Amino acid sequence: MKLTKMSLVVAALLIGSSAFAIENTKISGDAKLFYSTQDNEYDSSYAKTDSGLFNKPTSMGEAALAIGLTTDLTEGVSAGATLNAITTLGLYNNLVGATWTGGTEDTFLFSEAWLAGTAGKTTAKVGRMQLDTPLVFSETWSVLPSTFESAVLINQDIPDTTLVGAFVGQYNAPSVLGGGLSNNASSFESFYDGAYTVGAINNSFEPLTAQAWYYNADASKDLTDANTTFLTGVQTYWLQADLSMDGILAGAQYTSINYDAAVLGANKSFDNDAYAFMLGYEMKDTFTAKVSYSKVGEEKDSGLALGAGSNLAGSQSKLYTEAWWYYGKITQADTSAYNVTLTAPVAGYDLGVYYTHATTSDNGVTGVSDKDFSEATFEVARSFGPLDVGVYYIYTKSDMDNQKDANTDGDAYNTVQVYLTYNF
Repeated sequence: MKLTKMSLVVAALLIGSSAFAIENTKISGDAKLFYSTQDNEYDSSYAKTDSGLFNKPTSMGEAALAIGLTTDLTEGVSAGATLNAITTLGLYNNLVGATWTGGTEDTFLFSEAWLAGTAGKTTAKVGRMQLDTPLVFSETWSVLPSTFESAVLINQDIPDTTLVGAFVGQYNAPSVLGGGLSNNASSFESFYDGAYTVGAINNSFEPLTAQAWYYNADASKDLTDANTTFLTGVQTYWLQADLSMDGILAGAQYTSINYDAAVLGANKSFDNDAYAFMLGYEMKDTFTAKVSYSKVGEEKDSGLALGAGSNLAGSQSKLYTEAWWYYGKITQADTSAYNVTLTAPVAGYDLGVYYTHATTSDNGVTGVSDKDFSEATFEVARSFGPLDVGVYYIYTKSDMDNQKDANTDGDAYNTVQVYLTYNF
């Protein structure tokens, strides 16, 4: 199954309480085979494709093997490493025209290699690892998760409160503003000139979990390829509160970001923000239904229509309205979006329906017409012992995708995806 939205709160509490209580040495891992095919007629440069489901030019596939080891070194000190092997299994240029990691060659890499120590209620973890915070997090939609070279400090001395501080130095993604992995998935590059974050998670009132985060990332080099505007850093914060009581689910999110940029030789700053609300109901072992709404502010001063709420290290967003597959639409400037999610276990199968619609009014730039985006995803998934199987159908209708030319709204297209994961 596709686990792209792991609960931040659960992850933080696990790290603080039991993630490092490793007994002796443990080995675990998984083997993945992911496949995706779609029938769009035009690519991003408006060129005609050999469209059709299961056709090579509009399909991608890749396999990966991950073997992880964790061990106690001394009392309170542990270490872990995960070795990954990525391969196309001969699919590339035969059955598919692209791979999930963006590369075409088989490779090996360590996605994780860390050392951790715990004293009292404080844990420190240093090395290469996955992160899960609202605005800097590992994206796991691919066969290889994005990871970071960082240092994390977690403390739980305050009752019902987890405090987090982290420094991030490098990551394996192509750019701060881009998504996915680089053409060489084993290549790690600087994350700005290093980024800092501090956060606090509190659940003093047990049904309510509140969290607050602040991020600061500066850079001495340009982070975009624009001719006149270059981002040189960001400062941003994230506030969130989630309620789960008697089956009722509710949540609110707010984030604000300040972009530092050099424009025509002058240093300037540009601000934007976003908010989201969620309401739902959960009947245990029966169904979960949620509706959500988000709005991103306008940003007209820079001329780039800079958005808000997306992963600073990728393309996804933790906003409630994020699309199931086509990331990055809901966080554009001057965009409103809503999402409807319905999941239910039925006869041993996990069924899900996920619908997102987003409208970008003028993208923060005068003279640009309204643009709409809709995505509906239908999920059928099941675990057969250690084997997880997920089959997904995705309907996409976007004015800005599958376009014949720049002046024509895009046509709808279909996507079919299959995820096979064997856990050991």
